[in-house]
Amino acid sequence: MSQENKEIVEKVNASFMEGNSEGFLSFCADDIEWTMIGEKHVTSKQAIREWMKEMDGMEPPKFTVDNLIAEGETVMCNGNMTMNDKDGKSVPYGYCDIYRFRDGKIVKLDSFVVKTQAESNTENAASA
Repeated sequence: MSQENKEIVEKVNASFMEGNSEGFLSFCADDIEWTMIGEKHVTSKQAIREWMKEMDGMEPPKFTVDNLIAEGETVMCNGNMTMNDKDGKSVPYGYCDIYRFRDGKIVKLDSFVVKTQAESNTENAASA
């Protein structure tokens, strides 16, 4: 199942980058739990659907996947992403998502998202 679950996470990531929340939700069990560590905990596919509607009209995140690791029913995905804030300014983040599966559906998602410095700021600090 590890390979199949990795392929699902790749499809989930594509859905997020397209702003396709229903595409993401199609891979989720009805009783999914999504925890944005330190921020928000949402239980059930319907509750996640309603929460994601709050983001309708926003530009989808842009992100890279640095690692995609699967073991049994768990897949870990991490990398970097940018999202626009309410003023339309691009904000960089590092992320790590841990997906847990049951019968080919996502039942738990733990998302660790940390705001990072822009690359140009990091390069400027390193050369100072």
